[in-house]
Amino acid sequence: MATTKTTKKAPAAKRAPRAAKPATEKVVKAAAVGANEAAVYSMAGKDAGTIALPAELFAAQWNADLVHQVMVGMQANARETTANTKNRGEVRGGGKKPWKQKGTGRARHGSSRSPIWRGGGITHGPRAERDFSVKLNKKMKRAALASALTRKYKDGEVIFVDSLAFAAPKTKDAISAMAAVAKGAKATRLMTKAKNAAIVAFPQVSLEAKKSFRNVASFEVEEVRNLNVVDLLTHKYLVIVEPSKAIEVLSKAKNA
Repeated sequence: MATTKTTKKAPAAKRAPRAAKPATEKVVKAAAVGANEAAVYSMAGKDAGTIALPAELFAAQWNADLVHQVMVGMQANARETTANTKNRGEVRGGGKKPWKQKGTGRARHGSSRSPIWRGGGITHGPRAERDFSVKLNKKMKRAALASALTRKYKDGEVIFVDSLAFAAPKTKDAISAMAAVAKGAKATRLMTKAKNAAIVAFPQVSLEAKKSFRNVASFEVEEVRNLNVVDLLTHKYLVIVEPSKAIEVLSKAKNA
């Protein structure tokens, strides 16, 4: 029998290692200064130094389930139970029997305010006594806030501004300042988003700043102590004014 001669295959050439993917713009924004530092911008959009960020607020672990639970709970607690319908016992009238029980050839009815009659009561309608509230522990809300802050910071959606002071309430000045900050921080959506563009958090809101932003629909002014998960997830950006004082307030609330 003829024997077949086997030939060894040459080893395949090793593939060159893939080039590392370039970091996205959002990741670059968050890590441009340092893992625990962030850039601070002036009211004119210029660099105003850096600020050290506490790990408990801006390096927390992302917990999607907790954030969702707290957000849904807060929305449920804010729900108003104003819708209220009347049942057949609360609708005025209907005390007299529409017609006698027998002999008319029509169906039996005892009240014209029955739910099957026009103008009668409502069956299984909304009632004002219904309670939608959900119990949320303080630790849950604090942990969810830290998780949301960390996620927004890593996504490049937290902007630190050293000051936003206005001599007089002027919407034009507020828009100009935010446009300069958006340009300096390279946050284009800050000025192009028509609704819920940013929440501007102050350690303490002045009357001039509050009135300056009042007529701008895409911005919401709030004090840092009142920040919550719903505000962070509803708005695209978080602009923190006077970050040193603001972070101190957040740290005290986190450790309280």
